[in-house]
Amino acid sequence: MKIVVAIKQVPERDAQVRIDASSKWIEEADLQFAMNEPDAYALEEALQLKEKHGGEVIVASAGPERVGATIREALAKGADRGIHILCDDLAARDALGVARLLAAAVQPEDPNLILTGLQSDDLGLGQTGVILAALLNFPHASLILEVEKTDNGLKVKRELEEGWFQSIELPTPAVLTIQSGGTKLRYATLMGIKRAKTKELRQLNAAELGVNAAPVVALEQITLPKKQKSTQMLSGSPKETAAALVEKLKFEARVL
Repeated sequence: MKIVVAIKQVPERDAQVRIDASSKWIEEADLQFAMNEPDAYALEEALQLKEKHGGEVIVASAGPERVGATIREALAKGADRGIHILCDDLAARDALGVARLLAAAVQPEDPNLILTGLQSDDLGLGQTGVILAALLNFPHASLILEVEKTDNGLKVKRELEEGWFQSIELPTPAVLTIQSGGTKLRYATLMGIKRAKTKELRQLNAAELGVNAAPVVALEQITLPKKQKSTQMLSGSPKETAAALVEKLKFEARVL
């Protein structure tokens, strides 16, 4: 079973983000970068499938030279080889443009399964995996918590809303977007880090893939959230005010 995992390198979650002079992206010079956490869950799912059924796990990622370090991290965790699409203008490409790059890079691999994380920690669009499936004309399912290989393809468990789940079957090749938190992420071992240095990491130039880079959706401006304070007085009986408070914490503050 040949599995391709699309991963993205994003700024670390605790990074101090500053907007650049164009107001269309962030200053990257002093930032530390890491593997997108939802993609780490996709990688873990792929590695578990390989351990059960054999085969090969290939990681693919687009971005500048620094992305190679994140691909090596995936190789250290157990992936067999990597594909690095060299692209210095990734921030200027929309989800369709990124999916086109990935499709052009992985299609020659003729994979049985492509996994992506549900969304990226930086933009959070949640579209790349879905568009990739459409470009390759592969069946697709999202919000996947469990993947089981069957004689006819795959059986997957999807998360719906309010504690509901759905089990569906689909043929391969297929594209799945993996929900975060369904499994426990592994760490790279010292032996894995040593082995990663000898594993194949193939570089492809984005310009040579013949992909249209013109975005369909343009990011006009990004801004930092505005800090503001407000006070709301809740009236009624203790039971009524408690219920109103819980409602606000759930749906306005979103902390419950």
